[in-house]
Amino acid sequence: MAYDVAILGSGPGGYSMAVRAAQYGLNTVLIEKDPKLGGCCLHVGCVPTKALLHTAEIWDRFVHREEEGIECENPRLNYPKAVDRKNTIVAKHAKGVEGLMKKNKVTVVKGFGKLLGGGRIEVEGAKNGAKTIEARNIVIATGSEARMLPGLEPDPELILTNIEILNLTTVPKTLAVIGAGAVGVEFASIFRRFGTEVTVLEMLPRLVPVEDEDVSKELERHFKKIGIRCETGAKVEKIEKLEKSVKFKATLANGKEETFEVEKLLVAVGRKPNTDRIGLDNTKVETDRGFIKVDQYQRTAEPGVYAIGDVVAGTPQLAHVASMEGMVAAAHIAGKPAHPINRNRIPGATYTEPGIGSVGLTEAQARAAGHRVKVGKFPFAGNSKASILGMHNGFVKVVADETYGEILGVHIIGPHGYELIAEAVAAMEAEATVETLMSTIHAHPTLYEAVGEAFNAVYGMAINA
Repeated sequence: MAYDVAILGSGPGGYSMAVRAAQYGLNTVLIEKDPKLGGCCLHVGCVPTKALLHTAEIWDRFVHREEEGIECENPRLNYPKAVDRKNTIVAKHAKGVEGLMKKNKVTVVKGFGKLLGGGRIEVEGAKNGAKTIEARNIVIATGSEARMLPGLEPDPELILTNIEILNLTTVPKTLAVIGAGAVGVEFASIFRRFGTEVTVLEMLPRLVPVEDEDVSKELERHFKKIGIRCETGAKVEKIEKLEKSVKFKATLANGKEETFEVEKLLVAVGRKPNTDRIGLDNTKVETDRGFIKVDQYQRTAEPGVYAIGDVVAGTPQLAHVASMEGMVAAAHIAGKPAHPINRNRIPGATYTEPGIGSVGLTEAQARAAGHRVKVGKFPFAGNSKASILGMHNGFVKVVADETYGEILGVHIIGPHGYELIAEAVAAMEAEATVETLMSTIHAHPTLYEAVGEAFNAVYGMAINA
């Protein structure tokens, strides 16, 4: 029997697409090499990291409890219990994914899937040995893994990736983080609040380099305020594992060379696609540095083969992007209306404190594209709810086209910025204008009032600034 759809990988993209394909009436099989469903995001990425970030936020409240009028003598961080809670959340949601497959009658096959060509997949390690699956459509959703610096290998004790650092049972006294993208700055934010002495080293000129430059500056300002050392324009070399520490040298932006020795080293320099050994050489699938080229409907150059998620060339490696690409591919396979992703409508979310949310063009990108740019900016210092929360850092920044009031981009750094960006994403998807958002009523007192104020600020009309 040939399935209508066979999906390699059960991360957010793979399992979401499996559900949608089943909803469309397609006979679907999901192939997963790991013992549990859910992929990197659920087991060693988005979900466990955010669980620890939540614990760090609560702990930060205890440390500064006097400001809240709460007296609590000698608060103590039980880090192993925090890790247990994180693991419980992950296990619960992994079972939830399994339940979704059963509910939607998706066949699950455990093992390593390899394309043989001609709509066939060999599954190594499947029960009763290798088996061959036939499908009219195949979807590659195999995700990504952490990149390592040349010559380095991760280990559970000293040189860590996002996987190993989540398995620590004690809070390190010192931690160096190489790479200031979302992964690097989130772990820096977690462990600094737990009391670790943290140093972040980034080769590029600023932290979170994909964000608007003002956002990068604000995050660095806050990180330095809470004691995180930030070295941008830094080149790390000569990494050496000692018995109980890691030693390395770094050439800093000022040209000086400095030697560092830390208890743990986190390497967060990006992710590489999992496209090795999956049989692409048996197909016409085209790649670019390991990433798979697709069209607007997620089709590869091989008829009947699609790709979604972190393996796709040119799209952000984000769980929600993978899921939406899966929706597009499922609709196209089923012959339903498929709405390709508008890459300028993809929200970015970084769960540091202060939190970051963004969508669309940065100010620099908008100017480079030739727009007549008008910017509105509103600080959370002028927001009542932010005062109530005691979280005044950051701002909402709106980048608009002066001629038509088109919203080109929105960039937030501040309390729950990763949640607040939702309004801007919906507004841009609906092609609303600055004027539309100016006349939209925002409840008071709320954090998202700051979003409304920022749109008013585009024309110098903010009330509380």
